Amino acid sequence: MLLEVLTPERKLYAGEVYGVQLPGIDGSFEILDKHAPLIAALGNGKMKVLKDKNHTEFFTISGGFVEVLRNKATVLVEGAVAIEK
Repeated sequence: MLLEVLTPERKLYAGEVYGVQLPGIDGSFEILDKHAPLIAALGNGKMKVLKDKNHTEFFTISGGFVEVLRNKATVLVEGAVAIEK
């Protein structure tokens, strides 16, 4: 699926991914390839991008929303920082 992570300042990430784990306001959840349409509020926490089954990237995000539609996940957040390994 296509993942885009957008902040008010810039596009932080765009690319094909296997899935993404997000911090929802009521707990974390995961969106995988071909997920049903969804809109959810996000809290502060760690976002895990599953590039494929063996490679991941991590970001710290602060509040926002995620929309899933037609195998594309758009994450709109107030702020995000990549976590270096």
